Amino acid sequence: MRRKKKRIVFENVEVLDAAAKGKTIGKAPDGRVIFLNNAVPGDVVDVQTTKKRKAYFEGSAINFHTLSDKRVTPKCEHFGVCGGCKWQNMGYDSQLEYKQNEVTNNLTRIGHLELPEVTPILGSAAQYFYRNKMEFSFSDSRWLTLDEINSEKEITEKNALGFHIPGMWDKILDIKKCHLQADPSNAIRLEIKNFSIANGLSFFNPRNQHGLLRTVMIRTSSTGEIMVMVQFFEENKTKRELLLNHLAKTFPEITALLYVVNQKQNDTIYDQEIICFAGRDHIFEEMEGLKFKINAKSFYQTNSDQAYELYKITRDFAGLTGEELVYDLYTGTGTIAQFVSKKAKKVVGIEAVPEAIEDAKANAIHNKIENVDFFAGDMKNIFNEEFINTHGVPDTIITDPPRDGMHKDVVQQILNIAPKKVVYVSCNSATQARDLALMQELYKITKTQAVDMFPQTHHVENVVLLEKRA
Repeated sequence: MRRKKKRIVFENVEVLDAAAKGKTIGKAPDGRVIFLNNAVPGDVVDVQTTKKRKAYFEGSAINFHTLSDKRVTPKCEHFGVCGGCKWQNMGYDSQLEYKQNEVTNNLTRIGHLELPEVTPILGSAAQYFYRNKMEFSFSDSRWLTLDEINSEKEITEKNALGFHIPGMWDKILDIKKCHLQADPSNAIRLEIKNFSIANGLSFFNPRNQHGLLRTVMIRTSSTGEIMVMVQFFEENKTKRELLLNHLAKTFPEITALLYVVNQKQNDTIYDQEIICFAGRDHIFEEMEGLKFKINAKSFYQTNSDQAYELYKITRDFAGLTGEELVYDLYTGTGTIAQFVSKKAKKVVGIEAVPEAIEDAKANAIHNKIENVDFFAGDMKNIFNEEFINTHGVPDTIITDPPRDGMHKDVVQQILNIAPKKVVYVSCNSATQARDLALMQELYKITKTQAVDMFPQTHHVENVVLLEKRA
C-alpha cells in the first residue's frame, strides 16, 4: 500500500515577491523557495506545502499573521475559486510594479541583455470590464463551493454556465457576475442559463458526452456591436431555435447571433461550420478610422483600448518615414500591418492561419489600403530566401509571435537579412528574452516598453526596439 506523503507546515513565512503565473514567493527555513497560490507580497503567513521538490516547495497560506499593505478587497465574489483574476486582491499600482519587474528581470536574467533606461509600464485606464471576448461553458454537474459542501442544504440546482476550475477540464464554476466584460455580457449569459433551465434544455456533461448546450462566446466591440455564438452538442432544431429566437427577441442589440453544432470531443470551433441565425456573421472593431471585420474564428486583441495603445507604441518604435518596406511577422488579421501602413511605403504580412489572412485581405480592401500584401504559411517555412528575393529585403521588421516566441529558424532568417530595425511585440517576456539573446551580437536594444493588457492578472505585453549595431 502506497503511503501518503505528509504535508509540511512552515510558520511565520514572509511573502517576499511575485513570481511567474500569478504565484508569490516565500522562503522555507532551509532557504528553499516556496511558491504560494493565495498570498500577496508583504503578508506574513503559515504555509501548508502541497508539493516538495529538490529546489522548491509549493503551498498555500493557511493562516495570516500580518496582511500586506498592498492588499485590497477583491470585487468579485468568485475570487479564489474561479482562478481567472488571481491578482484581484492586490492594488493596481502594485500589480504594475510586479509586471514591470518581471519583464525587466526576464530580459536581464534569461537573456543577459543590456537594457537602455526602461520606460515605465503603461497601465490600463479600465481595470475591470475591459475584455471584448469571453467564453463560458455549460455543465450539468457544477462545481460546488466549500460553503455548499459544508452546509446541510440539499443541492437541487446543479446546472452551471461559467468557467473551468483551474486544472480541471470537466469542472465548471457557475458565474453570477463576471467583472471582465461590460454589459450586456452578464445579462446575456444569465438569460441564456435561466431560460434554458426553465425550458428544459439540457446542459453538457463533458465526461459522458451528452447534453444540448455546450459553450457560449460573447464578443463586443468599441463600436457598440455584439456577437453571441452558442455552441450546441446535440442536433435538435426545435430546442435550438427556441433559445436563439428568445435571445434575438430579448436582446435586439445583438449584431451577430451565431451557432455551431459541434459533436467532437473538444470545444474548438476552428474546424467547424459557423451558422448565422440572425443579423450579420461578423462585427466590426475600429481604430483610428480603420475598421476590422471580426468573425467567430477571428483573433483580435481582447482589450480593445489597450490594443490601440500597444499599436501606437509599436508604430512609434518603428519610426517610419514613408519610405520603408516593412515585414509584419505573425500578422494575424493584419491589424498592426494596416495600422502602420500609412507611415510605410509597403507592408508585407505573414501568418500561419489561412482564415486570418483572408480576414486581413478583406479588411485591407474595406479600408482602401493598397500598400499591404498578406501571405499564409508556416513562418519558419514561408519566411525564406526565395520569399525575400520575391518581395524585397525589409528595412524594418515587426514581429508579434505567440507565447512560445519565434522559431530559431525565423530568428536566424532575421539575422541573415539584417534589417535596420526590428520591433518585437511579445506576450511572454521569457521567450522574448531567449530570442533577443540570439540577436544581441547584431542588434542592440534601444527602447523597451511594457503594456498592461490584462489588469487583475499576471499577464503583461512588452515591446522592444532593436537597432542594428554600427
